[in-house]
Amino acid sequence: MTLPPTRRVIGPVARAGERPVGAARPRVSFEFFPPKTEKMEASLWEAITRLAPLDPAFVSVTYGAGGSTRERTHRTVKRILDETSLKPAAHLTCVGASRAEVDEVIHDYWNIGVRHIVSLRGDPPPGEGGIGGVYVPREDGYKNATELTAALRGVAPFEVLVGVYPEKHPESPSLDHDIEVLKAKVDAGATLGISQFFFDIDAFLRFVDKARAAGITIPIVPGIMPVTNFKGLKTMSAACQTSVPSWLANLFEGLDEDPETRRLIACSVAAEMCAKLQEQGFNDFHFYTLNRADLVYAICRVLGVRETAPAREAAA
Repeated sequence: MTLPPTRRVIGPVARAGERPVGAARPRVSFEFFPPKTEKMEASLWEAITRLAPLDPAFVSVTYGAGGSTRERTHRTVKRILDETSLKPAAHLTCVGASRAEVDEVIHDYWNIGVRHIVSLRGDPPPGEGGIGGVYVPREDGYKNATELTAALRGVAPFEVLVGVYPEKHPESPSLDHDIEVLKAKVDAGATLGISQFFFDIDAFLRFVDKARAAGITIPIVPGIMPVTNFKGLKTMSAACQTSVPSWLANLFEGLDEDPETRRLIACSVAAEMCAKLQEQGFNDFHFYTLNRADLVYAICRVLGVRETAPAREAAA
C-alpha cells in the first residue's frame, strides 16, 4: 500500500514566522497623535516606551484638521527629540497659515533637529467643513502638498514623506490623476510615500504597479491600521473613501459589547495583511497606532521585528 505524500498547509502568518535566518529585518514606523489631556499624554508615552525598542525608522506625529493641533504637535515632537533616540516625522499642512508662517515652522523644526516631515495639504478647519470638507487655499498660503514639499526642500534637505491613496483621493477625478499628483510631489522632492490605511490588498498592489509604470521610484509604504472599533472605522473610511469589505464587517458583527474579542480579531486581520504584503515583496510597514502599542507590537513580532539592544538602551 502506497501512502499519499505528506501535505503541509500553512497560512501567511505561519510562513512569516519561518523567515530564514539572515533575512532582511522589516522596517517599521509608527504614527501617533498629539494628546489633549494629561491622561492621554500618559497613554501616548506608554505606547512610545513600548514601541521604541523596536527601533522604528521614524515615528510620525499628526496635525489636526485646519492646523488645530499645531502647538501640541510641536510639543510632542520636541519631547520625542529630547527624551528618546527616535526620529520624529512632524506632520505639516498648508491649512490656516501663510507661506511665511509655514516657512517659520519649517525653519524651527530644522533648527531643533527634526529631519523628517510629512508634507500634507491638510483638511479644512472644523468650522469650514473639517475632514471631508471642501478645501479652499489661502491666497497667501501654499496651495497643496506639492508646493509645500518644494518649500521644505528649499529650506533644508529634509526627508519629505507624502501621502498616497490606493483607492483614490476623495477629491480626485481618477486614480491616474492621483498618480500624476504623486509624480509632481516626487519631482518637488518627496522621498517616500505612505499610503492611507486600506483593507483591499489588490487595490494597493494595483496602485503601486501604476506608480512604477509612471516612473515613480520612491518607496511606497503600506499604511496599516489595526481595527478595534468598527463603528469608528466606518466613520473614518467614509471620510477618506476607503472601502470596507463585507468580510471585515462580518467578523465584527455582534461584537459591539465585546472589546476583547474585537482586539483579537483586529490583530489577526492586520497580521495576515502584513504577512501577505511581505509575500508580495514589501518589507516596510507604517502603523497607525491610535496611541496604543499592544496590537502593533504583536503584529511586529509576526513580521520578524524584535527589540534591539541599542534602541532599548537609548529608550532607558
